[in-house]
Amino acid sequence: TTPVRVRLLDVEAGTEEGDGSAWDETLPLREKDQGRPGAGLERRRRKNEGEEEEVVELKALQQQLSDVCYRQASQLETRQNVLQAAQIFHSTTQELSQQLDGLLGMLCADVSPADGASIQQNLKLLEEKLQTVESGLGSLRQKGTVLLEQMCTPWPWPLEETESPAGEQQDNVQHIQAVMEEMELRKQRCEDMVDVRRLKMLQMVQLFKCEEDALQAVEWLSELLDALLKTHVRLGDDSQETKTMLDKHKKFVDVAQSTYDYGRQLLQATVVLCQSLRCTTRSSGDTLPRLNRVWKQFSVTADERQQRLELALNFHTVAERVMQLVCVEAEALDDVDTLGKTLLDRISMPVIFPDGSEQFFGSPTDTAAAAEGVRERLLLVEERRLQLQEARLGNDGEEVEVLNGMEGRLDVIGEELSEKEEQDEEEKEAEQQDEDLERATQDR
Repeated sequence: TTPVRVRLLDVEAGTEEGDGSAWDETLPLREKDQGRPGAGLERRRRKNEGEEEEVVELKALQQQLSDVCYRQASQLETRQNVLQAAQIFHSTTQELSQQLDGLLGMLCADVSPADGASIQQNLKLLEEKLQTVESGLGSLRQKGTVLLEQMCTPWPWPLEETESPAGEQQDNVQHIQAVMEEMELRKQRCEDMVDVRRLKMLQMVQLFKCEEDALQAVEWLSELLDALLKTHVRLGDDSQETKTMLDKHKKFVDVAQSTYDYGRQLLQATVVLCQSLRCTTRSSGDTLPRLNRVWKQFSVTADERQQRLELALNFHTVAERVMQLVCVEAEALDDVDTLGKTLLDRISMPVIFPDGSEQFFGSPTDTAAAAEGVRERLLLVEERRLQLQEARLGNDGEEVEVLNGMEGRLDVIGEELSEKEEQDEEEKEAEQQDEDLERATQDR
């Protein structure tokens, strides 16, 4: 191509000068043809034919040069795009590898949080890192796909000797695919480890939650015990009210029983979770004795409260029956009095806990008010006793008048009996004297 380019430049230079001569070797011909007619026309015709041939050749050379330059530019652009895609792919690979290393380091570290809130924070951070890795892997897949498409796109013309052979190109494709598969495997291994760590951390969260709820159950049971001692003092003014209070007390005890069972279940769950996590119990070791201690105190107090209510119900029932009867035996009144005094004695007694400590129901004022209600009922019963006694005395007065009429006859009969008895006694004394004399005579 070099001689052609030099020749093309010479032609262009001669044309621009306008001397009518493009080649130096035509000058002798011009001198020879000056003496022949038509020599100028022939010379011009040949000149025009030569110029046309040169123009056609030049156009072909220009097209060839343009094709070569376009192909070279296209190859360079394609190569540049492939290199840029490869650089982005490897940068993304390096960034993803660092993210996986960070996630793996976090998974390998032994985390021992102090409470459930810190566990939740660590779990949130772990999920964020995993999400970042997943996003990075998705970006790597996208960039790897773009790179493979660019590398595998067929060339519109055959490659020159300086281009990469097909074997090297296939090695590059396999390398990209191997890098993507390696990142996939690393991400999968980390994801499996994240699942295990997530399960462990969720179990730790559940452990702390169970311990907190168990402590809350102890607090609830303590509050129920406090309410039972301070507010459950009244025994009712009649049998119906006492019966209602007894039913409410049983429901109250059922609530406490449910609270205690709930706390026990939570503590059992903490034991199972600690065994699964291979850790020792912390607060649950102190919570179980506290729960049992409070429950024993509540049970003793609830039993005492139920016995008092049952005694009060029996007292009010018997007292109301006595008050409604027209004729009442003295024994029934005595029974009411005995029940009332027993109830008063029971009200004044404290509750004795298993550890030996004592606790009274309510304040002294509340106890006095409850005892006052029992005393008022006893006073009503005593008034009933007096009324019955007065009624009996009235009946006895009427019988006295009837008996006065019979009194004279009874006196006569009494006198006759007295005389007869005196005679009998005199006869017995005489007989006794006779017997004494006979014994004395025989002794002599």
